[in-house]
Amino acid sequence: MSVTAPATPSAPTPAGAAPPPVRWSDQFASFRAVLWRDLFVTSRGELVGFVAQVLIQPLFMLLIFGKVLGDLGYANDSFAQVLLPGVIALNAFLIGLENTALPMVMDFSFTREIEDRLLAPMAIPLVAIEKIVFGAIRGLIAGVLLIPIGMLMLGVSWPLSTVLPVLGVLVLGALVGAAMGLTFGTLVPPHLIQIMFTVIMTPLMFTGATQFPLRGLDSMRWFQVICSLNPLTYVSEATRSLVGPPGVESVPLWLDLLILTGVLVFFTLVGIRGFMRRAMD
Repeated sequence: MSVTAPATPSAPTPAGAAPPPVRWSDQFASFRAVLWRDLFVTSRGELVGFVAQVLIQPLFMLLIFGKVLGDLGYANDSFAQVLLPGVIALNAFLIGLENTALPMVMDFSFTREIEDRLLAPMAIPLVAIEKIVFGAIRGLIAGVLLIPIGMLMLGVSWPLSTVLPVLGVLVLGALVGAAMGLTFGTLVPPHLIQIMFTVIMTPLMFTGATQFPLRGLDSMRWFQVICSLNPLTYVSEATRSLVGPPGVESVPLWLDLLILTGVLVFFTLVGIRGFMRRAMD
């Protein structure tokens, strides 16, 4: 007959001592769970509104600038091939920005939902990065949804070999937009967020080289300089360099990717810093 030794009680944690650190594997498991929850909520409760948000504005841009003006003779046939990559880049970038900035403002000021996220067993910077990743996923979906619709509407076709490179550019562009959204959403006071979107979003849209190539502005040097300061320009140019019409000069793809990577790192670091400051308030 065997005798079971009594269990040795664990030593109690001293009063005032810090809890043991959470393992990185557990933190990333929490990260995946929070991200999956956000995606699940979008797919079940916000799908119709999300599709309307990501399609209505760009479809009207393609309809008016690409279809109507072309049929009236005010734009040539190659303009549709210049316009479509730019509008797709614009959609991925702006949806990533909007879907990160606005929830940040609401979470920190109105719903206070961010408090539940901060209680999750993961580091505060991971909570901020989850917001960037979630916003970027929505931006990527917005860009991808527009590709077949825009092709059918404008009668444009792309080589099959460009699909994966274009997706890679859209991923990077959506991440940059989401990182900028995190920065704006944490640094701009809630009562100024609407003014911010009016003051910032409109210039971003019309100086992002979505309707024209940046190299085509050589005769308007002042406007070319302004457009070159807009990160969206390099998302548009990178997409256009892959699928644009022959004869249209774009910024080299390697330079686009290099600039976008630098912008992503900068705004991610600034956004995380602002997020942590708001989280500690």
